[in-house]
Amino acid sequence: MSQIQQDLPVSSLELQNELKGKRLPRWAPWAVAGGAVVLALVLALVGAISGIPLIAVVAGLLFVVGETAWSFRVEGRRHATDRFATTIVYTAFVVAVIPLIAILFSVVQKGMAAFSLDFLTGTMRNINARDAGGGVAHALVGTIEQVAMATVIAVPIGILVAIYLVEFGRGRLATWISFFVDVMTGVPSIVAGLFIFTGLILTFGLERSGFAASLSLVILMLPVVVRTTEEMIKLVPNDLREAAYALGVPKWRTIMSIVLPTAIPGIITGVMLAVARVAGETAPLLLTTFLSQSMNWDLFNGPQAALPTMIWDQIASGTDTALDRAWGAALVLILFVAILYVGARIIAKVYAPKTH
Repeated sequence: MSQIQQDLPVSSLELQNELKGKRLPRWAPWAVAGGAVVLALVLALVGAISGIPLIAVVAGLLFVVGETAWSFRVEGRRHATDRFATTIVYTAFVVAVIPLIAILFSVVQKGMAAFSLDFLTGTMRNINARDAGGGVAHALVGTIEQVAMATVIAVPIGILVAIYLVEFGRGRLATWISFFVDVMTGVPSIVAGLFIFTGLILTFGLERSGFAASLSLVILMLPVVVRTTEEMIKLVPNDLREAAYALGVPKWRTIMSIVLPTAIPGIITGVMLAVARVAGETAPLLLTTFLSQSMNWDLFNGPQAALPTMIWDQIASGTDTALDRAWGAALVLILFVAILYVGARIIAKVYAPKTH
């Protein structure tokens, strides 16, 4: 090692530090972060910058530059590059999480003003926009029924399409199916509702109902289920398939007994992403079922309320009590999706294949 260092030019300090194995102390990132925040606040006090968002951005940039420069000086270019990339990844994570936390905090804070047992069990029947009271029971029932029907229709079709694309799909047909799945992924939700409204309601006389709303949600769920299931099936090792084939197991039995059970946790996660995707849709519901202020248990007859349409209706009313009910309905919708997701994760864990 000493001979190598003697052959190095004196100016190659960072390479010498890499060879010596020098590292920044554990407290270095915290020290740089504190210095970046202090310097950003000083710039704000002197009037160079203003506003909390800009201060946060400047502090983040100062932290990245400061830590990278210090690491380059002490650890060398390779470790400095690694720290820079790691910092960028964590920064991107924080940038993505902060709006989510802010939204959840706002919904919980404002939704709790209307959240109560009466709110969960009551309806908006005979409740004026300026009246206190009312509830989301009718909208919650509508959302559960519509999303459940859409899931029952979309999930089997989506899984079968994904199985075909991965296990059987060859040639032009599979290419076209994959292409149309990609196209459906970007279809605006209002277009799905318009398709059901014009194609089934106006043309074939289908009644505007919760079932018609479910059909529009199916169009939005299908591409998500297909793509997530397809990727999960691709992750199943080919060795498992080949071992089954070597034992004489038919291909369909291999798919049902080995491929799908192995991929089931990821498939369930994909299904929940699809459910979360459609649970908050409003535009297709306004076209296919509109809204109702009363309880309607019949999915196939008459208008049926849903949480998104109730939120839209209450916000359109504009009164303080209506806005409180809108925030309360938004909180119920988030809790509904969260409960479904937690339940799905538990089911996936229970039915996941054992590795021991």
